[in-house]
Amino acid sequence: MSWVEKAASQRPTKTQWNVGQSQVDVWVRHYKNRLIKEANLENITTMNPVERKKTIERLVKQMINEEKVIIPNDQTEEIVQQIINESVGYGPLEELLRDESITEIMVNGPHEVFIERSGKLEETNVKFKDDEHVRHIIDRIIAPLGRRIDESSPMVDARLQDGSRVNAVIPPISLDGASISVRKFKKDPFKLQDLQSFGSFSSDMGEFLQAAVKAKTNILVSGGTGSGKTTLLNVLSDSIPYGERIVTIEDMAELRFSYDNLVRLEARPPNMEGKGEITIRHLVKNALRMRPDRIIVGEVRGSEAIDMLQAMNTGHEGSLTTVHANSPKDALGRLEAMVIMSGLPLTVDVVRGYFVGALDLIVQTSRFSDGKRRIVNIAELVEEDGEIFAKDIFKFNRTATKADGTIEGEFVPTGYIPNVYKRFVSYGINFDKSILTEGVLT
Repeated sequence: MSWVEKAASQRPTKTQWNVGQSQVDVWVRHYKNRLIKEANLENITTMNPVERKKTIERLVKQMINEEKVIIPNDQTEEIVQQIINESVGYGPLEELLRDESITEIMVNGPHEVFIERSGKLEETNVKFKDDEHVRHIIDRIIAPLGRRIDESSPMVDARLQDGSRVNAVIPPISLDGASISVRKFKKDPFKLQDLQSFGSFSSDMGEFLQAAVKAKTNILVSGGTGSGKTTLLNVLSDSIPYGERIVTIEDMAELRFSYDNLVRLEARPPNMEGKGEITIRHLVKNALRMRPDRIIVGEVRGSEAIDMLQAMNTGHEGSLTTVHANSPKDALGRLEAMVIMSGLPLTVDVVRGYFVGALDLIVQTSRFSDGKRRIVNIAELVEEDGEIFAKDIFKFNRTATKADGTIEGEFVPTGYIPNVYKRFVSYGINFDKSILTEGVLT
């Protein structure tokens, strides 16, 4: 007798089955298959999470009653939750996605899942059934976005409904099976005061950055992978005074700040026929036709750098962007290479001239070994004797590493009074000049 027949034969009795975990998995597969065959999953997936859970719960309980099987309430709840996760959710990732203390999720094949919490990596006990299970979750993530992943296109970038950024790779380029990386999206975006309380920068540096944004200085945020560039860009954007028109441009939309006159643009990869691609460069060019007061580009990675610099040079003051680099000097070198990639017949001197006219400040971020993300430099771009370089205004002075790995140090001004201070004055911004000289780094 099959287990389904056994379940159906128990109509007269009220004996509850105290099934083990393996049997719960059997129930999950059974009712999931019934849902797929009998319910309109397409409609269910469009419901909000609360309505979706209620609908699946109602349908599953209805099926259990039809089969005259009595299952304990806690196990019924577990069955329903697993079906939700597998049918319209993200399977084993659901629990990790709901945990707000987790900032990154890394799936290295079906049996190895790591997370980042408080800047530290740790392995979880979360497992997938097999590599096919991982592929199924990847497909569930990218299907609503019209993206694809297969042997001919084994990499994909996507975004979850909450805005979390996802990258997935599969064989043949991923040698040990399908891999997923999730950069989680915080429901309530950080404010400047939050980062300050985390020790990312000092109150004086925060005050300076707020003044710089209000005075419409052009700011480049530079940093390595996971150093907090996008988070800082979002925090800085939140300081823009109302009354301006802002256009944001991103490869994958992550920026989230409250503003009335805001247009958000997102790049688009080519379709299955290799057509329809819309690049960051296309969007930057189009943004110039949208009467923006400020343009915010999530990250410049290629030839769009020249268009961004030209925009900053032609009246779009107060624009913001990020670049992947390990120091302000490195950031300038990266930008120079990107401009050369644009194919325009520009000499190095002309390119560097763009930098001086376009960029005011470079803010360098870094993630330290203790997991903390800090601003290590706030520098002004200056030209002296024909040389262009970044001159530090504030700097993080690392002093020691404690036995537990915690890094100690202090944020201090260098004593340099930047040219942007004159902008603070002309914009009527109340900024205490002594902040730039008190406790100077020696």
